[in-house]
Amino acid sequence: MESNHKSGDGLSGTQKEAALRALVQRTGYSLVQENGQRKYGGPPPGWDAAPPERGCEIFIGKLPRDLFEDELIPLCEKIGKIYEMRMMMDFNGNNRGYAFVTFSNRQEAKDAIKQLNNYEIRNGRLLGVCASVDNCRLFVGGIPKTKKREEILAEMKKVTEGVVDVIVYPSAADKTRNRGFAFVEYESHRTAAMARRKLLPGRIQLWGHPIAVDWAEPEVEVDEDTMSSVKILYVRNLMLSTSEEMIEKEFNNIKPGAVERVKKIRDYAFVHFSNREDAVEAMKALNGKMLDGSPIEVTLAKPVDKDSYVRYTRGTGGRGSMLQGEYTYSLGHVYDPTTTYLGAPVFYAPQAYTAIPSLHFPATKGHLGNRAIIRAPSVRGAAGVRGLAGRGYLAYTGLGRGYQVKGDKREDKLYDLLPGMELTPMNPVTLKPQGIKLAPQILEEICQKNNWGQPVYQLHSAIGQDQRQLFLYKITIPALANQNPTIHPFTPPKLSAYVDEAKTYAAEYTLQTLGIPTDGADAPTAAAATAFPDLHHL
Repeated sequence: MESNHKSGDGLSGTQKEAALRALVQRTGYSLVQENGQRKYGGPPPGWDAAPPERGCEIFIGKLPRDLFEDELIPLCEKIGKIYEMRMMMDFNGNNRGYAFVTFSNRQEAKDAIKQLNNYEIRNGRLLGVCASVDNCRLFVGGIPKTKKREEILAEMKKVTEGVVDVIVYPSAADKTRNRGFAFVEYESHRTAAMARRKLLPGRIQLWGHPIAVDWAEPEVEVDEDTMSSVKILYVRNLMLSTSEEMIEKEFNNIKPGAVERVKKIRDYAFVHFSNREDAVEAMKALNGKMLDGSPIEVTLAKPVDKDSYVRYTRGTGGRGSMLQGEYTYSLGHVYDPTTTYLGAPVFYAPQAYTAIPSLHFPATKGHLGNRAIIRAPSVRGAAGVRGLAGRGYLAYTGLGRGYQVKGDKREDKLYDLLPGMELTPMNPVTLKPQGIKLAPQILEEICQKNNWGQPVYQLHSAIGQDQRQLFLYKITIPALANQNPTIHPFTPPKLSAYVDEAKTYAAEYTLQTLGIPTDGADAPTAAAATAFPDLHHL
């Protein structure tokens, strides 16, 4: 009987089999492997109550691939009672670098995050731990920009079940139009997963337009103690023409002299108050009110420390439910207005306000690169796994050398802002040599010309042999995904140490795969002509 038990529990032949069996014998928990994960407990022995409430599960990342439950369980047991642990496994018997642990109550989960984040599990190996949230939200791109929220909500309810809400952001330049995408909230993770499967590229169109669908990442969770001391407001949906002085005047009308300073970035701003009570009063008074002809949204800003921000923006692709950015620069971000603008941050970095300002110039050959907005990766692993908090948008430095990537070694350098140094306001567009287009811009124009839909860029990362983080973009073109599912998404064969270079290279690779000349060629390749017979008219 013992032999049959061993052969049927999924542990036979696994790494550290003896240690795992000893763990199970000591605790009385079950340990079984199914659907690419190994499940410990859920429920534990003698548990007769309902499963723990939402908010009791944590994500543990950056696990050494040869670390298993026999090492991780004793660590978690010291903090609280474990209801369940799910460790993601690969086909070789190693873990996939992360696991989910559910504690019996929320306080134990909070304690685990505080105690285990950056815990040195082995020499030089630090854990990354944060709250896990059931992901019930999808990103849907390719929506006609003329559609209103009510129309999108009604359409999504027609094609999918369990729709609870739709979040639509107005265009920064024209508040009467949306930004071409929406976030769709479902009643459960299961209904969202079923909707995602149904909406895969090519299966369903909205208003005759092909769409792109992916998981949206929940916002970063900030603990209540931290939020209770916040005295900075996040204001979104501002007009591009609205000035910081106008915002300060409007908020000071609630209580004169309450505003310390205002930082506006494109169509959103952070308003700093001298005390929290004034900030909360202004938020209640002005949320939803009209400012300079636009209804504004006012909420408390969510602070995020530097270490947490880096942790939340490491990993692989996905879509941010609230497309976030890092507010750390005393001199502010500079954005390229020709770049597709997808969202605004709700986070600020408190440590930035006391930093000495410095100017950051890329030491690249040729002209100075323009700055643009680009999404950083999240900590979520495979799509469909319970989504994790955290998704960021960072300002990055453009290549500035057309769309030919030559692999020149780039060396960033910081220059001090010296007394007497004259700072001249300028438009970053003027830094571009006229007539030169980057590959992403060329790809977008071609997609628009052929009604293929907006190219969808999905950022991924991997650790290179020298332990350096490398980046790669996959590109999906909605209208072509159904015609050629075997080559979608377009996945370039090389990674880059720089996010911006990875994006340009991915666009170049996609153009070349489509047979569109990027380096002096004047005709589609034979392979592209076979795969895409309609490209002869380009």
